[in-house]
Amino acid sequence: MSARSSDSLAVDSTRTVTAASGAPTTPESAGASGAKAPVPETSSADTAIVRGLYVNRFAAQSPKRMRALIAMADSTEVNAFVIDVKDEFGLNIPSDDPLLVKNAGKAGVIPNIRILMDTLKAHGILPIARIVVFKDSVAARFNPDHVIRKSDGSAWRDKQGLTWVNPYDEEIWEYNFRVAEEAVKLGFGEIQFDYIRFPEPYKSLPKQIFPNEKGRTKTEALAQFLKAADTRLNVLGVRTTADVFGLVTTVGGALEIGQAWEPLAQVTDVLLPMTYPSHYPRGSFGIARPNAEPYKIQLAAISKARERNEKLGLKGERVRPWIQAFSLGQPKYGANEVKEQLRGVYDAGFEGWVLWHPGSKYEDFLPGLERTLERKVKR
Repeated sequence: MSARSSDSLAVDSTRTVTAASGAPTTPESAGASGAKAPVPETSSADTAIVRGLYVNRFAAQSPKRMRALIAMADSTEVNAFVIDVKDEFGLNIPSDDPLLVKNAGKAGVIPNIRILMDTLKAHGILPIARIVVFKDSVAARFNPDHVIRKSDGSAWRDKQGLTWVNPYDEEIWEYNFRVAEEAVKLGFGEIQFDYIRFPEPYKSLPKQIFPNEKGRTKTEALAQFLKAADTRLNVLGVRTTADVFGLVTTVGGALEIGQAWEPLAQVTDVLLPMTYPSHYPRGSFGIARPNAEPYKIQLAAISKARERNEKLGLKGERVRPWIQAFSLGQPKYGANEVKEQLRGVYDAGFEGWVLWHPGSKYEDFLPGLERTLERKVKR
C-alpha cells in the first residue's frame, strides 16, 4: 500500500458516488414517531458510543427520505446521522457568511434545517456534519489562486478532470473551519472531515505542484489542519473527527496521499477508517478473498488501529470504522455481511461504527442491526 498500487487506490472509490435516485422535494419538516435515549455527550470522545448512517446531500434535502431514515433509527440501535454539509457539489447548508456564500455552489441546501436539527435531537439522533475538504471543485472554481498546480503554473486536474484545492493553503483551511463553525451554529454536534488527503499522484498525470508548501510534508500539512480545526471546535464543545483510507490502520508509514495513522490520531477525537472488505487486495491479512470474509477483515484492520492507539496512550472510542453497506463484486452484501462486520469491530474492542451506502439506502441491511443500543465490548 505504501507504493499506492492500483488495488489500494480503490479504497476511496465509493466516495465519488453520492447521487441517489430522485430529486430534492418541497421543503417541510422531517418527523417520525418514537424516541430514543438522549444523544451522547459530544464533549466525551472516549466514552460516547456512536452508531450511525451516512446521509447524502440528496437524502438530506428530501423530507420524505429523512422521515424514512429517522424511522430506521427509531427502530434500531442507530443513534447518529452523518449528513453531507459540504461535498463535491458545494455547500448543503444555508449561510449568511460571505465566504461561504461565495463558495456555496448550485446544488441546493437542506430545507428548514433548524427544524430538522430539532427533530433529530428529539429522536435521540446525533447530527454529524460531513465536510469534504480538499476534493472541492466548487471552491477550486471560485478560488483559482488556491488550487494544486502543474509545473507550468496552470491548474492540475485528476483523472476525472477535477481541480483540487491546495491542502497547504491556510486560506482554504479557514474556509473549511468556517463551514464547520456554521454547522455547529445550526445544531450539528460533531464535525467529520472527509477527503483529508492529497490526490493520488498517478504517473500518467502531470506532477502536482503545491504553492505555500514551506518544506512541510503532506502528512504534516494534514495534521496541522486537523490540529487547528480541533482547537477551534473544542471551544464550541464538539468532537473533531476525520475519515481515512482503511489500509492506513495497517500501513507503517504515510501513504502518498499523506495519510498516516499516528500523526492524525493524535490531533483528532476520532478517526474513521474506511475498512470496506471489498476494497482490500486479495491476500490481505492472509485472506484469499477479503470481500467474502467481512468479519475477519474488520477484526484484523480495527485490532491494528486499537494497538496503535494504545501505544500512543489513546484509549476509549477513538476509532469508529466505516461499515460496507453496499455490494462491490461477490458476494452480494446484505444484513448478514453487515452483522459480521459489526462483530469484527466489537471483537477488536470498539463500540461505534457508521454504515456507508452511497445512495443512503439501508432497508436491506436493517435486519443486521440490533433493536436497541447496548454495549457489546467486554471490559
